[in-house]
Amino acid sequence: MGKRRHRRGNVISCVTNSGKTTLAKNLQKHLPNCSVISQDDFFKPESEIETDKNGFLQYDVLEALNMEKMMSAISCWMESARHSVVSTDQESAEEIPILIIEGFLLFNYKPLDTIWNRSYFLTIPYEECKRRRSTRVYQPPDSPGYFDGHVWPMYLKYRQEMQDITWEVVYLDGTKSEEDLFLQV
Repeated sequence: MGKRRHRRGNVISCVTNSGKTTLAKNLQKHLPNCSVISQDDFFKPESEIETDKNGFLQYDVLEALNMEKMMSAISCWMESARHSVVSTDQESAEEIPILIIEGFLLFNYKPLDTIWNRSYFLTIPYEECKRRRSTRVYQPPDSPGYFDGHVWPMYLKYRQEMQDITWEVVYLDGTKSEEDLFLQV
């Protein structure tokens, strides 16, 4: 009788514009049987996003995301991965399905706790994060003061919440080159 089919779930999380999507796509390009699910694909419509006392849309909170829909996508992937290749006693690493979940608010969403085998968190300094964000175009566009008044404070709150995590998280320097980050993962 064959072994139970192994699946690998890996998560890449970090502050906005730190390189998580680039790293996930690079890994997907180089790893066989690799899929990526991006948390950014699960934002609720703007009409459902709360506004704070300063008038900033609250995109950097779990309530701005349809996490149930994301969990459904993960469950579908896990179910299809289980049936994608017939299990054998001599299963090679190339046959093991790999799922990379990338996003900015993953570690504090409890239903995801049992999904991943490896966790990575990319860090970048405030100045670099702000510079990178200023080069991106968002829909809706960032209002003046949005980064300092909402994005960065929410990131700091998230980092504080991460102190309660009970599993190992590998911290990576998001200012490193794409190649360096790839080699570290």
